[in-house]
This record gives sequence, structure tokens and C-alpha cells, in this order.
Amino acid sequence: MASNAESALERFKKQIGKVDGPSKEHKVEQAQINLFADATGDHQFIHIDPEKSAKLSPYKVTIAHGFLTLSLLPYLQSSIPPADPEAYQGLVMGVNYGLDKVRFPAPVKVNSSVRATRETVAAELVAPNTIQLKQKVTVEIVGESKPGCVAEFLTRLIYS
Repeated sequence: MASNAESALERFKKQIGKVDGPSKEHKVEQAQINLFADATGDHQFIHIDPEKSAKLSPYKVTIAHGFLTLSLLPYLQSSIPPADPEAYQGLVMGVNYGLDKVRFPAPVKVNSSVRATRETVAAELVAPNTIQLKQKVTVEIVGESKPGCVAEFLTRLIYS
């Protein structure tokens, strides 16, 4: 009889190449950008100074930090329903394992709304009870042609 992880692995492999989403939209406001600046110590004017940005920035408004956009991945993905809920049978926890590739093709301007889609790229058993998923997550900026972030996100799923 297959373990929970082995059964889930077969289900995730069937999802490779399929895109899920989009997530619910999230508006990136100046207050959130300021809190991120305080948390990271990155107080560059293009993020926190609307007046100076209006004069000097090519965007004419403040923009979210690229890493703020990246940090929204877990939150945005949480509103995307699983393509196959049975793949999570026996799941104890999920752990962010890392990133393989990250790009920020376009700035996320203040008061823009973002949403995410995800595509399962790979799934492998890395321990008897653990699957590693690689998902390409795209953070779309509503109304813009280029995304704010495209990342290959690695997650470890640990099963009972």
C-alpha cells in the first residue's frame, strides 16, 4: 500500500504543466510598503517618498520593493484552490524550501492590485514522507501587460 506521500506524488505529477488561479486580488498600499521598508531597512525614496518619487522616479509614484512582492507569494497562493485536494490527504505541514529563479519584470506601483497564478513544474519524493514541489508562480499586476514577479518556488510537503 502506498504511503500518503507516495499517493500525493502521483497526483502532483498529473498536475505538471497545468496553471491554477488566479488568486484573489490584493491591493498594495503605501502603508504596507512603509512597513516592509521598516522591517527590512530599505528606505530608498522610490518606495517611501511619494513627493520625491513624483519628481525623480520614472514611475512618478512610489513602488513596492521587489522583495515585498515576492513575500506575498504564500498569501496570494493561499486563495488558489488546490487542483486536486486529495493530494493533501495526510499532510502534516508545508515548509518554504527556497527559490530557484526570481525575476521582477515590472514595478508594482502603489495602489496597484496584484494576483497570482501557479504552474506545477516538478514534484519529487525527497524522503519517505516528504515531497518537494517546484511551482512557477507569476504575480500579475492587474491592468498591466508585464508581471511584477515570476518565481520558481520550492515547497516541501511533509506527510504523516
